[in-house]
Amino acid sequence: MPLSIPSPFQVTHTTDRQNMQLLIQLRWLAVVGQVVTISLVRWGFDIYLPLYEMLAVLAGLVITNLICIWWLRWRQHDISSSDLFVALLADVGALSLQLYLSGGANNPFITLFLLQVTLGAVLLKPFYAWGIVVVTGCCAVALAFFYQPLQIMSHRSGAMHSLYLLGLLISFGLNAILLVSFINRIMSNLQLRDTRLADLRQRAAEEEHIVRMGLLASGAAHELGTPLSTLAVILGDWQRMPSIAQDGELMEDLHEMEHQVQRCKSIVTGVLLSAGETRGDAPETTTLVTFMDRVVAQWQSHRQPGNFVYRKQVARDVPIISDTSLQQMIFNVLDNALEASSDFVQLVVECPAQDDAQLVLQVTDSGPGFKSEILAHLGKPYQSTKQRPGGGLGLFLVMNVARSLGGHVEARNREQHLGGGAAVRISLPLASIALDDEPHHDLHPRTPATPG
Repeated sequence: MPLSIPSPFQVTHTTDRQNMQLLIQLRWLAVVGQVVTISLVRWGFDIYLPLYEMLAVLAGLVITNLICIWWLRWRQHDISSSDLFVALLADVGALSLQLYLSGGANNPFITLFLLQVTLGAVLLKPFYAWGIVVVTGCCAVALAFFYQPLQIMSHRSGAMHSLYLLGLLISFGLNAILLVSFINRIMSNLQLRDTRLADLRQRAAEEEHIVRMGLLASGAAHELGTPLSTLAVILGDWQRMPSIAQDGELMEDLHEMEHQVQRCKSIVTGVLLSAGETRGDAPETTTLVTFMDRVVAQWQSHRQPGNFVYRKQVARDVPIISDTSLQQMIFNVLDNALEASSDFVQLVVECPAQDDAQLVLQVTDSGPGFKSEILAHLGKPYQSTKQRPGGGLGLFLVMNVARSLGGHVEARNREQHLGGGAAVRISLPLASIALDDEPHHDLHPRTPATPG
């Protein structure tokens, strides 16, 4: 069963969506800032402005932002550099129109073009970033020749010079604050993207490790399959020999040998399943409770635990496909618990009645618990306190199977007043194993089963 690993393109797609959301937030700030600035200049400094035209530009900016929000919510495809480029062009166009209506290049807020250039350099590919440079440069040059001059009512030239310097300082402050704020947030998005890419590389390495294990298991299975089959045939022939059939003690030994050969075959099959190899068996339709009961009964018969508690809190016996990888995952968790605590192992199965329910499998024991370094590197291969080759692969395979089904695994140490030991909690979306086209059979919540 292949793992569902997002591609690097999907990671980049997530980052670009976050950057588009940042541009939308910046545009709202621009709308509020322009409203405050226009009001202050018009009624605070008594400088005439074409209010209707400037408010129309603001309305267009608001409509553009609402369209961007709707588009971002319903767009399922990747957000590309061209999309971000168009969004920045809309901001450049709105700023250019406002400057045209309020003095052109003589307006100190023309330096806000640098904000668009900086955002383009950070967010866009080089081709589009240089496109923003060219567009803003052309707009700045055009505003030096084409603009509506400000109609000053009560300010002398000296006072206007002071107002220009004040506007220049305010523009510088806005540029600095917005650049620091949004560049930091953009860099945070990029760092999150790099972290996700690093996780993808780690998961890809783990996938490669599983593939190697699968190849090794396949080779071992081919090598062991023939001698095991030969032994099974020889044992069968011996049991039919009259001289041996009359010896009850020898026949008992032969039956035990045959049982052990069959167990070796089962172990080889389990190794193949753990390594990700598929088996040629036809998928079997069953129910959740039936499947869990069968898995638990099979594990108990093979491992013979001393004190095993099996509890079911299942509100609905959902039809499922019998999944061999899920079965092997449960075996691995129970085996680890039994090796750590031979005197107590508990399995609790929880499944509420909701349609989007999570199947929760919780295994607890009364052993020494996990060491801190094991919990810190949970699910990494060969992280184990067992001093033997191959130790630590059980939980690694458990986490990979759970992840392939869209679930996750949590491990912790239990409190001492609860008996100590370790607890492993596996959460799986019920939809990943359930049959959607089968009717659901509602059950009353089940009472805890008797210990095995």
